[in-house]
Amino acid sequence: MIPDFQTIMLPLLRQLKDGKEYKLDVIVDLMAKEFNITDEQRKELLPSGQTFVFGSRVGWARTYLKKAGLIDTPKRGYLKITETGLNVLKQNPNGINIAYLKQFPAFQDWQNIKKDESSNNIDIEAIQSESINIQTPEELLETSYQSIRKDLAQEILDKILNLSPAFFERLVVELLVKMGYGGSIQDAGRAIGKSGDEGIDGTIKEDKLGLDVIYIQAKRWQPGNVVGRPEIHKFIGALVGQGAKKGIFLTTSSFTKDAIGFIPKSEMKIVLIDGMQLSQLMIDYNVGVTLQHQYEIKRIDNDYFEE
Repeated sequence: MIPDFQTIMLPLLRQLKDGKEYKLDVIVDLMAKEFNITDEQRKELLPSGQTFVFGSRVGWARTYLKKAGLIDTPKRGYLKITETGLNVLKQNPNGINIAYLKQFPAFQDWQNIKKDESSNNIDIEAIQSESINIQTPEELLETSYQSIRKDLAQEILDKILNLSPAFFERLVVELLVKMGYGGSIQDAGRAIGKSGDEGIDGTIKEDKLGLDVIYIQAKRWQPGNVVGRPEIHKFIGALVGQGAKKGIFLTTSSFTKDAIGFIPKSEMKIVLIDGMQLSQLMIDYNVGVTLQHQYEIKRIDNDYFEE
């Protein structure tokens, strides 16, 4: 299990007790050995897929220790313990966490700046409670974002289920075009055709030049009415009848394990998209959603400050 960033603080400080300068990358490797982190765990990413969880937590442990004055960054990418940090180690604490760091004036000043820059409507103390702060600030943001996104995806799915089959047809056409299939909306609409049984069945260009064709089946089914292996088998049979090698099966419900595990014994490629995946794709490609707020997470550009 990957330790939280507060658990990493004391071992990180102890690693610097010799007073030498250490590169952050080296510290990450040493902390990985300290906590028996496997290569697989080292590769684990935050939901955004852009940041390694363990490396991020070591980085945030460093940030909090630095804000408290226990370590310093003498030059780019390097860490070194301070006299304050050495004094802390002499006290042999059982652990270092945010509550422990609040005794240091430098850390208190930093916390006060954070409060002043925050909205008066936000309970900073509640956010910084011991139970919540097993996550780094970056992880808290990721968790909040994923929670909002999950609720939005469910809301989208609920909307789809209460609309007409014709609207569902237009929705799927627009989504596929925004994903790069079918050329224009007009081309895609003609390619797919009309709804037959609360879904759509037809073909669509794989690319704007129409170099290949994808067969599509979509079912606007209610939750609980899951798509099983027989439906997938029929879909594959339809593909064989059309001489097609690629297919997409979309549903507003879900697929059984047998359906998901059914792999055609040929070069045929089948993609299954359930209701939650469908709504997530709509969020990714801005179909049926509008931008409400946008936050940019920025990092220091060390190259800029080099003389």
